[in-house]
Amino acid sequence: MEYVLNREIYQELLQWKNNKSGHVLELSGARQVGKTFILDKFAKENFNHYIYINCAESSGEQFLKCKIEAEKWIPGEPRPANTALKAMQLYERTFVDTEDTIVVIDEIQDSKEIYNLIRQFARYFQCCFIVTGSYLAKILEPGFFSPVGDLDRMTLETLTFPEFLDALGYLDLYQSIDLAGGSKSEDYKILNEKFDVYERIGGYPAVVKMYLQTKDIERCEEEIVKIVQTFMEESKRYFKSVVDSSIFDRLLESIAVLLIKEKIGRDLVKELSKIVLKEESGKIGKHAVNQAFSWLHASRVIGYADKCIDCNHLDVVMNQRFYYTDLGIANYFLTKTGEGRNNIKGILAENFVYLSLKRHKKVAGDNPRFVIYQKTKGELDFYVRSLIDYQNYGIEVKSEDNQSKTARRLFEDGKLDFLYYLKGDKQGGIAEGGRIITVVLYLADRIGFDLGV
Repeated sequence: MEYVLNREIYQELLQWKNNKSGHVLELSGARQVGKTFILDKFAKENFNHYIYINCAESSGEQFLKCKIEAEKWIPGEPRPANTALKAMQLYERTFVDTEDTIVVIDEIQDSKEIYNLIRQFARYFQCCFIVTGSYLAKILEPGFFSPVGDLDRMTLETLTFPEFLDALGYLDLYQSIDLAGGSKSEDYKILNEKFDVYERIGGYPAVVKMYLQTKDIERCEEEIVKIVQTFMEESKRYFKSVVDSSIFDRLLESIAVLLIKEKIGRDLVKELSKIVLKEESGKIGKHAVNQAFSWLHASRVIGYADKCIDCNHLDVVMNQRFYYTDLGIANYFLTKTGEGRNNIKGILAENFVYLSLKRHKKVAGDNPRFVIYQKTKGELDFYVRSLIDYQNYGIEVKSEDNQSKTARRLFEDGKLDFLYYLKGDKQGGIAEGGRIITVVLYLADRIGFDLGV
């Protein structure tokens, strides 16, 4: 049986089409998150004419030959105009430059020549262009011309928990269940059981489909190993030396170690260098780690969190913590460390909320933030400065008393206007006149930052 996974980004693609910005759309995302599938579905369902070019396959080579032919010029003769249009006409005889035509160019990072046509695609065509690729970090290399003013950008992640529930047939229950704990206890139990699965296998489409077909967690985890191995092998091509490429075998697990140790306010690259290379310093080692991590971040496998001091939205230190962009990958590497399951679940819960906050549009900053309270030297898991009501929101994920003290103190000291407790074993509740709200952890995507409106 073939399972079709509904993705929320489909609606964003429709909105992009209807907005008619005239820009080329760049869809980024980690390898195997379903970029090609969703673009193929979108193109076939919304356009009468669809052209697909893959720069890593023969179609990319063929289009490049058409480009070379279109640009031929004899000195003294008139220079050819709109060579990109001529190249497209040579590539596809039936090509028509209308709004009902879409061209999808996949793995565009594999061709500088085709990537550098993006400005022409945006300015001299009526049809829609979408470019995508799993390793768009390569476009930072010399020879790639930046078309930033001619691009719209979207990112496709692995399946979110609501998308996972949709595949299982429980999305309606998720959307209707009461945030404050007013629904039936058995309904919370059902969703909690599904979250326990999602926490282990994450949201890579191939993994989710394996679960739908087999309900076998171990087979899903084997699929995760395949995804990791493929990513490692493909990423090593980015590095020129054996020393550099060997870092990938340990880097992602070392990030798990760093999450467990919870280093606060340290040089992250230096800390990773110590773990990966077992050395205090060394320019080669630190440079290699920095280069490798930049690749992981640009490839959407790892994300940053920023540190905020005392809930002051203007006192922020960038890129102070790592998180994984998929819970299945996080669980895999955290488990490899040998850490106890309870600690792993706590980190996975925090990572889950990080990803949820990363998707929120109306919050300050490019990355989710955690807080260091200088008065008590304590830490708040996450902090949000809302761009809806411009209030301060605290989010406490862990339920241990020593962790909750900092959150409560920040609230009592007036540093927070509202406080969310996200807990795995509570159905929810409201206190302090609606200013402190306890919500079940797996409902993180449903919490709002508009309570002060």
